[in-house]
Amino acid sequence: MAMKKIVVVDDDETIRKTFFLLLHKKFKIYLAKDAREALQRFRRSAIDLIITDVKLPDMTGLEMVAEFRKVGNNVPVVLISAYPDLIKLEELEKLKIGYFFVKPLDLEAITRSINYILIPPEARALSF
Repeated sequence: MAMKKIVVVDDDETIRKTFFLLLHKKFKIYLAKDAREALQRFRRSAIDLIITDVKLPDMTGLEMVAEFRKVGNNVPVVLISAYPDLIKLEELEKLKIGYFFVKPLDLEAITRSINYILIPPEARALSF
């Protein structure tokens, strides 16, 4: 079975590296410092999951997800932010974003969510 592909989008290099170290043994990880890089990666290959910060240098994470949705891509999204007050539940529902985590991040909870999203139920019992 091919490794699932995850794009991590955050302008904070420490966050990107943390996700890489946390996930690279189970998944193919692509790192992007802004939405433009993530959109380029998306155009080059199929992506199974996006992990994105809300606040990015060139557009918001929500605007980036809206770009994916415009072309009919329903890739799962894990949204992260240090500014939860900026997020409206209606926006998350409209963009079909089912996972939202507040910084500082609970890496164990995020890892459980990622495994739930990407690992088939029959294989999950074997992955813990």
